[in-house]
Amino acid sequence: MRIARFSAEDGMSFGVVEENTIAAVAAHPFGELAFTGQRFPLADVRLLAPILPSKVIAIGKNYAEHAREMGGEAPAEPVIFAKPSTAVIGPGEAIAYPEKLSERVDFEGELAVVIGRMCREVPAARAADVILGYTCANDVTARDLQKKDGQWTRAKGFDTFCPLGPWIETDADPADLAISTTVNGEVRQDARTSQLSHDIPTLVEYVSQVMTLLPGDVILTGTPAGVGPLEIGDEVTVTVEGVGSLTNRVVARD
Repeated sequence: MRIARFSAEDGMSFGVVEENTIAAVAAHPFGELAFTGQRFPLADVRLLAPILPSKVIAIGKNYAEHAREMGGEAPAEPVIFAKPSTAVIGPGEAIAYPEKLSERVDFEGELAVVIGRMCREVPAARAADVILGYTCANDVTARDLQKKDGQWTRAKGFDTFCPLGPWIETDADPADLAISTTVNGEVRQDARTSQLSHDIPTLVEYVSQVMTLLPGDVILTGTPAGVGPLEIGDEVTVTVEGVGSLTNRVVARD
C-alpha cells in the first residue's frame, strides 16, 4: 500500500495511491485507515512530503564503500545524527542552495524508514512491528561546512535539506532493494540495501535505545558510495526499488 500526503482544491489530506488515483483517508495514516469516499485523479493533486516527522534521525557511513570514499572505514556501531523537521520538503519542491554560506552542497540518496507507533527500546526482532513503511530520501549536505565544523548539525540542517517522498510504501521488504541517485539523468549512485553495514532492524533497536520514537518519525538509513556536488539548476532523483522515485530541483536560496 502506498500512503501519500497530498494537496487538492479542498485542502491537504492523506490518501492511498491506487494506480492513477488517490483515495482520501480521514485523520492520519496510523492505525486502521478510514476512507472518506473522496477519490482524486493523481494528476490533479500535488504530492507533499508524505509525513511531517517530529524528528529525522540519520545514520552516517552505513555503506562500507561510502565510508571509504569519505576517508575511513565503516564504524563498528551506527553513527547517528539529527536533521530538523524544518529541513523536510516533498517531491517536486526545490532544494535551496545557501550560496552565501556554502560552496559545496552534495546529494545523498537513501532509503528512509517511517515509524508507525510510539516506541522505545525495541528489540531488533520486533522492529517490523513499529515500522509503518518506507520512502525515498535525500540527505542533502553542505560538505564544506561538515568538514569545517567537525560535527554535522549545520551542514545537514538547512531548510529544504531533507527531501522525502513520493509516498510511504508499507509492503516493501527493505532487505535487498536497489537504490540509485541520478543528477540530470546521469547515474551517480547505484547500490543495494543488502550492502548496509547495519541493517534496518539493528538501526531501529539502536536508535530506540537512545530516544523514544513517535509515529511519523523518520530514520535515514545511510547513503551508498558516489556522493557528489549539486549545482543550481540541477535535477536530482533518488529511486528505491519497490518504493518509488523522488525528484527535486536545486535553486539559489533567497
